[in-house]
Amino acid sequence: MMSKMDAITAFYTNQLPDGELKNNILQAPCPLCARKKTAGPGRLIVFLNPDTFFHGYFRCQNRCVPGGFPLYFARLLALNMMNVPGYDPDREYASAGIEYPVKNINSDIQSFMNRMTEEQYDHFSRMEISREVLQEMKIGYNGRYLVYPYIEDDGNCYNARCIHPDRPEDSFWFGDEEFVAERNMVYNMNDIERCENGTLFVVENEDNLLTIKQLGLPGIAVTSPANLERLDAAALNWLTTVFLWANNSNESQSAARSLATRLGFKARLIRWPEHTEKNYSLVGLSTDLGKEFQQTAFRLIKESRAFSPFASPEKEFLQFRDRLQNESGDAYRTMQSGFTRLDQALGGIHGINIVGGTPKAGKSCFFIQIATEMARRRIPVIYYDFENGRQKIYQRTLCRLSRLSAEQIKNSSMDQDHAGRLQKAKDELRALLPWFKVVTDRKLTPDIMRRHIDFFRHETKNHYTMVVIDSLHKLPFQNLSERRTGIDAWLRQLEAIRDELNVSFLVISELSRGKDDQYDAQPHMGSFKGTGDIEYSADNAMILLSDWNSFDSGPMDERTNSLWLVASREQSPGKIGDYRLDYPYWGFEEKR
Repeated sequence: MMSKMDAITAFYTNQLPDGELKNNILQAPCPLCARKKTAGPGRLIVFLNPDTFFHGYFRCQNRCVPGGFPLYFARLLALNMMNVPGYDPDREYASAGIEYPVKNINSDIQSFMNRMTEEQYDHFSRMEISREVLQEMKIGYNGRYLVYPYIEDDGNCYNARCIHPDRPEDSFWFGDEEFVAERNMVYNMNDIERCENGTLFVVENEDNLLTIKQLGLPGIAVTSPANLERLDAAALNWLTTVFLWANNSNESQSAARSLATRLGFKARLIRWPEHTEKNYSLVGLSTDLGKEFQQTAFRLIKESRAFSPFASPEKEFLQFRDRLQNESGDAYRTMQSGFTRLDQALGGIHGINIVGGTPKAGKSCFFIQIATEMARRRIPVIYYDFENGRQKIYQRTLCRLSRLSAEQIKNSSMDQDHAGRLQKAKDELRALLPWFKVVTDRKLTPDIMRRHIDFFRHETKNHYTMVVIDSLHKLPFQNLSERRTGIDAWLRQLEAIRDELNVSFLVISELSRGKDDQYDAQPHMGSFKGTGDIEYSADNAMILLSDWNSFDSGPMDERTNSLWLVASREQSPGKIGDYRLDYPYWGFEEKR
């Protein structure tokens, strides 16, 4: 049993007191069967694993009603919506604004259903589609063509698509043809409302959707790749996740990617296995696999990928590894973690934290060390870099993790101990990459940043995100002559993102030179360069000062920087601590 129930699990267990919860699946007598006057009471199954995309999805084994998520369940039982998880009384649904034809074809659909014979049922049986699914979806037969009714939001049918069972390209519309011509027709569109705050599948062609329904899953279908690309993304606004399972053709896959781009972080693309034949579909898969179709389909669903603005962790690692082997000569330094004094001084890294420092003080290394250690603890980190480049960031991290210098990593004849440490560090780097994204896009905008954060939160299922910016003065803005106003505008945006998306920031800033072109020895708010808004925007403003001369030829491992908190919304200003350069690994060690 769960030590603490989430809201959705608690909702269903309260509504189904006779149910049995086992392995995150709740089974109970279906309270909807009696209302539908079915032949016998069915079992209601509710999936309650909060780590899956189907958390809260219910379906009746009798198929007395289509499956759906909590808001749909509550409306079926006429419950008080204020007690339903995810209900938003202020949510404004886009009005379809559809004027339906005066005459419907409901009676025709029933007549077509009655004309189904064993020959037609056998046709679908070869695709592993059951009679129960056909009846639920009101599939019929007109004597020559199979009839697929397109039932509208008002519960009536005004058009049906008639498809020859042996020649799918032979099809026509039955009903009000003008109504069809005016719209991008969506098959089983009522599942969109049933899946509010939940998950929905989008496929091509009606038969492909029937295979999805056979799996007990919700979905809609369109008639062609062109209609898939034109599908109104706004109609899917209130869904949490949308699985796109397009046919295996260039046209279909391109249409799915186009729709995924408009859907954003909620879209997940199901990929066909390598060497799948062209134009393959769900119907082909179910026909070929028979009883094994269900297991294969759920495996492919599990392996689906979000339509990500980032390269995959595998690709990131492979590109890094290949370039690492070809790099030569450059020194890479690593960083140490465990900045206890910094966390005590700030009470943790929260809000907007801006750090200024003199050139070559190690600000970037300081931030890389913090960011990668947070990623190792599975905290999502997006690192916006305009200074070093992703390859150098990865390489310095590898050096820190392995405790090997750049020269030792590049040594092709390293001893067994060094080789083992290097391989372990590579494994650790590979493991943290899903939680660490490096972005070097110099056309970055606040809207793009928001999309990155939205996607990463959804992908990692984590509401906490750390964003690192290196550096504030190199963020893109339109005109060099507007540099100060551009930086201040970015600070306003960071404040909004912090508040709207629960994001913490680490931001590097430059310092101003004082008299005789020197930097102030005593840190203060006036030391920051190019903007007065840091004083108002930063939750914590810090300065990293070098206690050594860059021309000093003394031992590298004796060089120390001091970190000062010069302004804070909640903490007392003062010296935070001293940080010794951990040579030759490009990290810092906090002095106790």
